[in-house]
Amino acid sequence: MGIEILAPAGGYDAAVAAIRTGANAVYLGSKYLNARRNAQNFDDETLSQITAYAHEHSAKVYLTLNIMVLENEKELAKQAVKTACRAGVDALIVQDLALVKIVKECAPQMRLHASTQMSVHNISGVKQLEKLGFARVVLSRELSKDEIARIAAQTDMELEVFVHGALCMCVSGQCYMSSVIGERSGNRGLCAQPCRLPFYVKDKGRYNLSLKDLSIVSHIKELEKIGVTSVKIEGRMKRPEYTAAAVTACREAASGKNPDTRLLRAVFSRSGFTDGYYTSHLGRDMFGTRQKEDVTAADSKVLKELASLYRKENPLISLKASFTAKKDEPIVFELSDDMGNTVKTEGEVPQIAINAPTTAEKAYKNLSKTGDTPYYIAEESFTADIEDGLMIPAGALNAVRRDALEELSYLRMKKIPPKFTDCPDNLLEDKPYKSSTHSPALRVRFDNLNQMQYCDLSKVQRIILPIQELLRIENLSSHPLVSKFAAQIDRAVFDGEDEIVKKLRILKKQGVNYAVCPNIGAVTMAQNAGMTPCGDFGLNIANSIAASAYAQLGLSDITLSFEPPFVKLNAVNSPVPKGILAYGHLPLMLTRNCPVKNEIGCKQCGRKSGITDRKGIFFPVRCTRQASEVLNSKPLYLADRLNELCEFDFITLYFTVESSSDAAKILKEYISGGKRDDITRGLYYRNLM
Repeated sequence: MGIEILAPAGGYDAAVAAIRTGANAVYLGSKYLNARRNAQNFDDETLSQITAYAHEHSAKVYLTLNIMVLENEKELAKQAVKTACRAGVDALIVQDLALVKIVKECAPQMRLHASTQMSVHNISGVKQLEKLGFARVVLSRELSKDEIARIAAQTDMELEVFVHGALCMCVSGQCYMSSVIGERSGNRGLCAQPCRLPFYVKDKGRYNLSLKDLSIVSHIKELEKIGVTSVKIEGRMKRPEYTAAAVTACREAASGKNPDTRLLRAVFSRSGFTDGYYTSHLGRDMFGTRQKEDVTAADSKVLKELASLYRKENPLISLKASFTAKKDEPIVFELSDDMGNTVKTEGEVPQIAINAPTTAEKAYKNLSKTGDTPYYIAEESFTADIEDGLMIPAGALNAVRRDALEELSYLRMKKIPPKFTDCPDNLLEDKPYKSSTHSPALRVRFDNLNQMQYCDLSKVQRIILPIQELLRIENLSSHPLVSKFAAQIDRAVFDGEDEIVKKLRILKKQGVNYAVCPNIGAVTMAQNAGMTPCGDFGLNIANSIAASAYAQLGLSDITLSFEPPFVKLNAVNSPVPKGILAYGHLPLMLTRNCPVKNEIGCKQCGRKSGITDRKGIFFPVRCTRQASEVLNSKPLYLADRLNELCEFDFITLYFTVESSSDAAKILKEYISGGKRDDITRGLYYRNLM
């Protein structure tokens, strides 16, 4: 088989449309724990039904359990895995390591695919997933052709790449804008898409967080040559006609034809499409919004044309057939398929022909009428052994054909599901969390060395700085604070991993022992450099099982996600110290396209600008080596509520845009107490959906 075409299925009709138009696999969600909770989705019964239907049609089903799991959802996660096994799905797409642990303990035969929500965009991330037992990784959408090829050349793991559909501004798994603004988390499957609203630098009419839809369908053959296993269509919230159009275009491209982009654009687009990430052409041409002409393009005539692609069964599965007719013996019809199944049915005893005996041609004419099924029998795949002078009635031929097809379909649908055994009692039990009798240790994360010049760091447990800033310190090994320093690995490392590891080794030799890891790839980099990895908020840890899993990977401590409320975070048990962000302009988006650069360019920005929303609220934007971050307008502040943080082992002050004097004042307030206006409590006292 060539490259896999993987289609979205928000509901049963969309799944049927995908399968009938030739998708090799569909991905879909149950009612809970998936990243499109507003889609129609599948209950236990319809999940089993569509899985059987897909298997009959030589297609696979991947169930999405790709959200951050909260502490009170561990039992729900187990039940979701159990349901998937019973339905016989072919793989689970996951984000949270809690689900990985549950699968390994309860359903080790189940294949695991790493969701794009895991933010894997380099070979370091892929290598860590290999150790965890994943069979496939869905790479970040932001990667170029060369970057994908570089990863493919260094791994045997299956690689899955998005080729068509909506394109988020933010690296998947690292967007917190919807949750912080409206309590609807993208990491929980309920993104409200605030990025599609106006955000501007100077011109109020700009949409600097809205990208055109992705379409690199025409590059599918190239992706296959690179070593990509599966090409994925985004769109579980879209109608079946959209799915049919996208699958058809992908099939055309996979067979070497030019895909019909007319239908793709007609059914849905945002000012057309972009291939900017793949071709390394970032910038203004990638941005776009849903225009009036985009909406009117999808008229009833186009939708009717697309619906015709899947209204009836599409015979895509070739069968081999043989027919035998002997005097005084029942007729025999045998079928074999692409999955190694063979069925043999017997029918009536042939009659002696009076006028017109049954020939091989006549037998084929009847036996090849597969009707409303996914099968076809090509004439070259049919053989017949019929004795002379026999006549077989059409009804008898139809009967053996019907029985054989039904039996074959039954065999194709009857796939042995992965075995599920209940989890060990100690995996899911809610252990009473410890109540600290001491105040949490204080850590400070600076954006640059200048911010720390007025700070009293004598009571700070750890000082976190970007790698480049630490390398600027002269005589680092003899610095009085060297034992407190930790290196912050960039949240986005699309290339140059070897250089980062090299710099980390230099820091290690000079006495810096810790590296803060914002994603699973960074953990590998830290370990390759001989440093002790510390888990950052970007790992999206929100339950005890995930905390334990990351500790087993070698993390010395973890920073929990800042999305759940305290009532959920307090209950997380961790075998290593756990902490939270307690101050800072929370990073709402991690982007490879800079929203400020899109409108005014880098020169005018001077690294001191930001974007403004339709309500006049300003969001700072800061650039790192390979990406930009959109920060929250107001800083998270908890200096007046330190007595409520005793369940955590440490808290981190996350300085970004603060001046050196502001940083010193804020640090003092967290040591001695303080209170401020115009701040936010983040999501710690709110209800995350």
